[in-house]
Amino acid sequence: MKVIGLIGGMSWNSTLQYYRIINESFAWKLGDLHSARLVLYNLDFDEIQKAQHEDRWNDLADILVDAGNAVRRAGADFLLICTNTMHKVAEDVEGKAGLPMLHITDVIGEAVKERGMYRIGLLGTKFVMKESFYQGRLRDRFDIEVLVPEEDNMDTIHHIIYNELCKGTVNASSRRICGDIIGHLVDQGAEGIVLGCTELPLLIRPGDVNTSIFDTTRLHAEAAVNLALTEI
Repeated sequence: MKVIGLIGGMSWNSTLQYYRIINESFAWKLGDLHSARLVLYNLDFDEIQKAQHEDRWNDLADILVDAGNAVRRAGADFLLICTNTMHKVAEDVEGKAGLPMLHITDVIGEAVKERGMYRIGLLGTKFVMKESFYQGRLRDRFDIEVLVPEEDNMDTIHHIIYNELCKGTVNASSRRICGDIIGHLVDQGAEGIVLGCTELPLLIRPGDVNTSIFDTTRLHAEAAVNLALTEI
């Protein structure tokens, strides 16, 4: 059984879901009292989000590289960054931490293609929705077209993520707002919706909208379990 290395705390609310899903999946797959062998390095999200909004991505890369090195020294066999946004520095982290990374965008790309879809809507932080590191990887590696909300709706989703979900607050009004935004993307031709922020599944569940939902937290965590068990 491989040891899973997690860099979490961005925010801890979604990292908690990673921990729960991974251990539940181990228990389901192996039975009895089995749980995962994992190492978790939890960061201070206040420091992270300030650097994000100040455009200090080199500093953020250094922080995650240090975390990745710590996880490697603790015995991890591969690495997960428990957030979509911080995959902007994933290549630096993988290269300098010396651990193979299970990249969240690759997991999502495989899941979308398995469903036979080629055009998806993407919700997440503004960094994920506006910059090329995420949707460009989906396009270039998986030939997936990505639709994103209009600018004002991006601002709304970004606000909901940082000022509500990252603080553990789930508002029904925000669920309705996100549902309307998802509806607009479906009207534009989106065949499914990627929840490209690991906090968004706390707000939006598959039954809340009339389209396929790709829960990045669950898909990433379950892919880690499968990778960890490849030697069994």
